Amino acid sequence: MTKNVVFEGSEASGAVLNCNGSTIDATAGNGTLERIAVIVRSKHLPDGSWDAPRDVAITNCHVRGFIRIRGLDYTASGSNMKASSTKPDHTAFVQAASPRDTVLDTLLIEPPGNIALYVGPGVTGTVLEKSTFVGHTNGTAIYLDAESSRSLIIGNSFQISTKSRELIAIDGSSRNRITGNSFENAYNGGIFIYRNCGEQGVIRHQKPEYNVIVGNTFRYDRKPPFKPAVWLGSRGGKQSYCFSDPQYPFGSSQSPLDYARNNTVEQNEFLGGSLSLIRNDDQDNLILDNYAE
Repeated sequence: MTKNVVFEGSEASGAVLNCNGSTIDATAGNGTLERIAVIVRSKHLPDGSWDAPRDVAITNCHVRGFIRIRGLDYTASGSNMKASSTKPDHTAFVQAASPRDTVLDTLLIEPPGNIALYVGPGVTGTVLEKSTFVGHTNGTAIYLDAESSRSLIIGNSFQISTKSRELIAIDGSSRNRITGNSFENAYNGGIFIYRNCGEQGVIRHQKPEYNVIVGNTFRYDRKPPFKPAVWLGSRGGKQSYCFSDPQYPFGSSQSPLDYARNNTVEQNEFLGGSLSLIRNDDQDNLILDNYAE
């Protein structure tokens, strides 16, 4: 299939796409949007409300292109996100307007240069399991963006390489669980947890906390230096676009710090590396029973 596949609004709820090993190939497109192979998205209705799909499943596919799951905007810096972020109930509103419980199962994902899987603002309950990432990306393999929550990333193989970024970015996203995965090319970083503090004028509300990183394997077959395999609080509120506005005394407008706290890093293996590959730059995180050889 050389056209992109779109699941939009509640009419798509419960839909299942089983490729039976076939390929969705969007690599002939120009630019990021045209090379999205699969997109699960909410529909903006004429009355201004948002109609979100839930329980969409994509399985047994070779995806040559990008996968995007999104609600209000394609990124956390969109105009709808900016307007919503000035309101104290922003996180709840964005999550209610975004796709829920999308399942990505047994996929071979080969992105043409950009983020392979983008879980957009407010998206909740995404499951990625038994899938393999290959090729090369100029960004990250997975990006969990602001106000998203409760993604489960389990039993996947990250054979993909990056230009300079970490493999998984957890940016203002909470209560995600990353377990039983293998990371083969984490030289530029494995899993970074942080919060962009007002990029493009959008206030980030949710703290990147209560994430669990357990039972993963990081393999290193060349000499250091490496960037951290797990970095809790990787931004530290030092970005040039951070801002504080007394009109909006909440989220990153109140404080630019990451607040990457109450996260758990446990029983991970670092083969060919060392435990110094876990970097903790925040407070109240649990780092326990990790192993290096």
